[in-house]
Amino acid sequence: MENRTARLTILIDPVKKRIFEEICAQQDVTPSQVVRKLIRQYIIEHAGTRELPDWLAAPVVKAE
Repeated sequence: MENRTARLTILIDPVKKRIFEEICAQQDVTPSQVVRKLIRQYIIEHAGTRELPDWLAAPVVKAE
């Protein structure tokens, strides 16, 4: 399972942040969940020949 102890700080303009947070709220997800999903997808698409842990390489199934 993922270890969620590392922190990532990003700078984003206030308008984009507000819109992003509004959309996340409408979809009942947190901004952190969305960013983690985007990072996971980016790693999978660009990992090349790197060996990835099973939990990272496995497709994410969203509960409905």
